[in-house]
Amino acid sequence: MTPPPGRQGGAPPAGAPAAGAPPTQPQAGAPPRPPAPPAGAAAPSTVPGSAAATPPPNRAQYAAPTVAPAFRAAPTTTTPLPPPPRPPQRDLTPLAIGAGVVAGAVIGATIADYRNQRRESVEGGRTVYTEPDRIIIRDPGGQTYVRGNDLYRFRYGARDIRTETVGADTRTVVIRPDGSEIITVVGQDGRLLRRIRRDPAGRELVIIDNSYRDPQSVGGFYVDAPPPVVNMPYDRYIVDAQEASPDVIYETMVAPPVQRINRRYTLDEIRYSPNVRMQMPSIDLNTINFETGSWTIPPDQAAKLQSIADGLNRAIQANPRVVFLIEGHTDAVGNDVDNLSLSDRRAQSAAELLTQQFGVPSENLTSQGYGEQYLKEQTQGPSAINRRVTVRNITPLLNGGQASLPPPPPGTAPPR
Repeated sequence: MTPPPGRQGGAPPAGAPAAGAPPTQPQAGAPPRPPAPPAGAAAPSTVPGSAAATPPPNRAQYAAPTVAPAFRAAPTTTTPLPPPPRPPQRDLTPLAIGAGVVAGAVIGATIADYRNQRRESVEGGRTVYTEPDRIIIRDPGGQTYVRGNDLYRFRYGARDIRTETVGADTRTVVIRPDGSEIITVVGQDGRLLRRIRRDPAGRELVIIDNSYRDPQSVGGFYVDAPPPVVNMPYDRYIVDAQEASPDVIYETMVAPPVQRINRRYTLDEIRYSPNVRMQMPSIDLNTINFETGSWTIPPDQAAKLQSIADGLNRAIQANPRVVFLIEGHTDAVGNDVDNLSLSDRRAQSAAELLTQQFGVPSENLTSQGYGEQYLKEQTQGPSAINRRVTVRNITPLLNGGQASLPPPPPGTAPPR
């Protein structure tokens, strides 16, 4: 394919062969890929005919991603998703910046290392692939989800970390050198319930209150919503980080939803419901060049996150309660379970680097990998447009538009 304007050259970033190389064959022992969907018109993630759905042909990088066929319907199994592996205490110890660990693993690790450690089981009709620090769940309907634990990101630069169990919940308190604390409360099912920042004077700021669950949601993680109607220019709904000015990047990070938000969504509903997530404008960055199968961002690539970091820091300074989702996407080369795990690690790696190198507060970020589920260019081969990191503000979704968060319920105050 012809690279879009301003994107000549460069190694393919997302674990795929170089452009023009034949697709790789599935690795021995890799889980089988689900059958390809029948030919036909792809389902866009925005309503056809809206301005954002139809960029001109020479602006393919602005195309709204296509929702994979399996994700156009509710999952078959509606029980809550199983929790990810709980980090052992030795992995929740403070780490100095630059300690040689990225995305929960030693620098230099590759997806092949985790493929060899992957265990497959069947739980409640779902196929579950368990890695040391992540879990991948395949629904009988074809939907595949990855769940990890973002507490790993909070170790860097911490003075101390303590974990305690209160009832069925686990509370992790990260103490920073200045005496401030980040308190994360996780339920028995692995679901983040609350994230709080406490300053050295004891004043608390609730950043995420995820305790609410709407009875209409499926298993607490999926919402069957129609595609959003987008009435804004295509290049302001999906912003190309390489071409956009710093002001446009910032304005996108603080932009309102494209349509009215009628209720609060949980973090898992946002992560796993594409049409909920796509109510918010986003910024795409697809120029980071990863080594094949790796999620380590090389030093010469880190500077490409500068404009994203500047916008994030500016937005967080304006609203300390804002929350951004860092998404990882791959092309369709390789097997889908590897791609899902790899994209999740790359999203976490990008979030870690934003904190370590650019000072973006880790508590205002969360990350999620989507593998090849949301392709912008409809090809099963290598695609630089499909290999991307996406950033979007999810605060209005968590808060139900402009609604204020309620106070914590009685008895749920974080430990002092």
